Amino acid sequence: MRSAPTAVYIMTNRNNTVLYTGVTSDLWTRVFEHKMKLDPSSFATRYNLNKLVYIETTANIAAAIAREK
Repeated sequence: MRSAPTAVYIMTNRNNTVLYTGVTSDLWTRVFEHKMKLDPSSFATRYNLNKLVYIETTANIAAAIAREK
């Protein structure tokens, strides 16, 4: 069975002064969660990260984590 592609992504704020790098297997849901500030205590909410600026897909989670680092 083949797993879903994993994405490494970078988000920033309106002024491009803060960057957040993440890994997810459901990119569009994760970006929505950041933009809607669903977790009030998260880094993305605290720094108003609402702009997706980079996406890179990988074949598996290990490769995505390595790339994120």
